[in-house]
Amino acid sequence: MSKKTYYITTPIYYPSANLHIGNTYTTVAADALARFKRLKGYDVMFLTGTDEHGQKIQRIAEEKGVTPKEYVDKIVAGIKELWKLMDISYDRFIRTTDHYHEKAVKDIFIKLYEQGDIYKGAYEGWYCTPCEAFWTETQAKDGKCPDCGRPVEKAKEEAYFFKMSKYADRLLKHIEENPDFIQPESRKNEIVNNFLKPGLQDLCVSRTSFNWGIPVEFDPGHVIYVWIDALSNYITALGYGNDEYNDFEKYWPADVHLIGKDILRFHTIYWPIMLMALGLELPKQVFGHGWLLVDGGKMSKSKGNVIDPVVLVENFGVDAVRYYLLREIPFGSDGNFTTEIFIKKINSDLANDLGNLVSRTVAMIDKYFDGVIPAPTAKEEIDDDLITMALRTPEEVDKAIDKLRIPEALEKIWDFIGRANKYIDETTPWILAKDEGKKERLGTVLYNLVESLRFISTLISSFLPTTSAKINEQLNIELTTWNSLSAFDGTRAGTKVKKGEVIFPRIDVEKKLAELEALKEASLKEAATANKPSMQPLKEEITIEDFEKIDLRVAKVLECEPIKGAKKLLKLKVDLGGEVRQVVSGIAQYYKPEDLVGKSIILVANLKPVKLRGELSQGMILAASDDEDSKLFVATIDGDLPTGSQVR
Repeated sequence: MSKKTYYITTPIYYPSANLHIGNTYTTVAADALARFKRLKGYDVMFLTGTDEHGQKIQRIAEEKGVTPKEYVDKIVAGIKELWKLMDISYDRFIRTTDHYHEKAVKDIFIKLYEQGDIYKGAYEGWYCTPCEAFWTETQAKDGKCPDCGRPVEKAKEEAYFFKMSKYADRLLKHIEENPDFIQPESRKNEIVNNFLKPGLQDLCVSRTSFNWGIPVEFDPGHVIYVWIDALSNYITALGYGNDEYNDFEKYWPADVHLIGKDILRFHTIYWPIMLMALGLELPKQVFGHGWLLVDGGKMSKSKGNVIDPVVLVENFGVDAVRYYLLREIPFGSDGNFTTEIFIKKINSDLANDLGNLVSRTVAMIDKYFDGVIPAPTAKEEIDDDLITMALRTPEEVDKAIDKLRIPEALEKIWDFIGRANKYIDETTPWILAKDEGKKERLGTVLYNLVESLRFISTLISSFLPTTSAKINEQLNIELTTWNSLSAFDGTRAGTKVKKGEVIFPRIDVEKKLAELEALKEASLKEAATANKPSMQPLKEEITIEDFEKIDLRVAKVLECEPIKGAKKLLKLKVDLGGEVRQVVSGIAQYYKPEDLVGKSIILVANLKPVKLRGELSQGMILAASDDEDSKLFVATIDGDLPTGSQVR
């Protein structure tokens, strides 16, 4: 009989050099669910990846003077390093620039077009580049994106559209008949009441204003817009429409798409309708969790409240960070992060509760039994409550995980940790040790504590894998399967324990906060210094008479074109106020000809004419850069000055 399968996905992340702890949350939560299902014996596919196409990526790459692929390659390497740091056990990592994905997306677009679900039209409205979302006049209030609050741009271009309204009633029916399809309930109500019932507009699914994307094969001037491209990853990563993998029949439909609430609309409307149009099953569940807030607000670089997960891990360890994310954020609601609360939680739950339980147990076995785990030969009635709770806890954790209630699952485990600590106080092993006649009873108590820790270590392995491994090493625990938790007898008497380092040392809160504040200030200072251009040595001083010899004029660019065979040169025709001149400038790698036409620039008008690559240059355009390798910026006029005006 084949194993049960479990397919869980995170959204594929937009390549950003500034992933913060909020971005990390989704992937850590998905990792915990995937690990738990593996523990239960499921054949798990855990998918994550990166969404690498779009206008924003193209613009950033152009600003940096690299190709979009070169830019995203570097960022993706950093994302993979972060997932390694956070102990993320993904099974597959997809990039939307992967050749097999691009092939499949092209075929999906053609299929939808040929069956009449996609048609050609024209788009005019507001567009948010960071969110890659279109908005109507009503939605884009005050010229800002309703999702991120940034300014939107007016966009008008030929485009292909997907007939969303054709499938709206069918989707609404599916949601009504499958109450767990969108969770939590508040998210489902939002989608139904705010989007589906008022009526769906057809969706723009191609762009012509940029070319960093998957081309529409039958109309090369168009690239496939991000939501068909990105959303398709959930099936292309399994082999749909390509020969790279052959897992589609095995794992689809997905058991859960785990996403942030800000992309709920795309995953619960656009994606299901795409699947309906393709004749494919819908995912079993889309779960939209909340945000991790700092001081009551969403993390953003512009607000300066971004929490760097790397800094947290370096200072507190990966499992402390994972624990806080998984325990303290109500799954489905927004959670709050402050460094002080985070440290106090480490001290209370991890150091006091779990860490002390491990340390005390190992220390007592080491002291009273020379480090050898004794056999349980003197059971008493007081043991029954501990054993009953141990056997009950795995089932309670399992039920919570099935409902995606991760904090509740951890709460059940910590309830049992608390019970084990109480058991020490009830049985007072230090008193038993004073009476030679109580040796067997003492041995039974310590065996029960080790066996309790075997249960605890096995259960936390999905959430705190590094900590689980440390407990197993100190107590020499070998039996850590899910089935072994059906009986309270998995510890082998006679096993030698290995006293090790304290798993979670207590932290001096005030001292640590001061250290982190100093680290933050040093980091900001370093960043400011790094971003500050180094000043080049000044040239020899000139007099005012020397300066007056230079004639700087405002000139308007009338025409601009590249010079054949010269990669760095552009040929411009500029208006000096009645006189049109030709100027050759070495700015081709930083500006496209169409970017300069119509701009008012500053020209050194009395520079002796020269020939460059056979073309006459009658002047020099002023431009600035901080060194030879950085981007050049042409000096332009911010204002309405007549051409030919003298710059003083």
